[in-house]
Amino acid sequence: MARVKGGTASINRHKKVLKLAKGYMGRSNNCFRIALQRLEKALRYAYRDRRNKKRDFRGLWIQRINAAARLHGLTYSKMIGGLKIAGITLDRKVLADIAVKDAAAFGKIAEQAKAALSKKAA
Repeated sequence: MARVKGGTASINRHKKVLKLAKGYMGRSNNCFRIALQRLEKALRYAYRDRRNKKRDFRGLWIQRINAAARLHGLTYSKMIGGLKIAGITLDRKVLADIAVKDAAAFGKIAEQAKAALSKKAA
């Protein structure tokens, strides 16, 4: 049996890695070994940060809701508690969007949350 050399396969593998490493600095975009290391690390970061992005955005939404709620005399936790009591089911993403884009509508929502809290306290 003839000896099989992996020339075509390795050239294709190298081309695939170097194509993905386009835009990297220095030798990281044209030397296979270095490109492979950089690419593996980049893919690890991408995998990890796809999960972290969800965390980061939830934190951002909470900060925006808290800032808008404080303008109406509520804290974030009281606002969310009041909304639960009032039976208003808006998620944090939508609430934050309303707080940024439509302050008047957020004010009405905040008033409903306040009313629900005062009704519960009485």
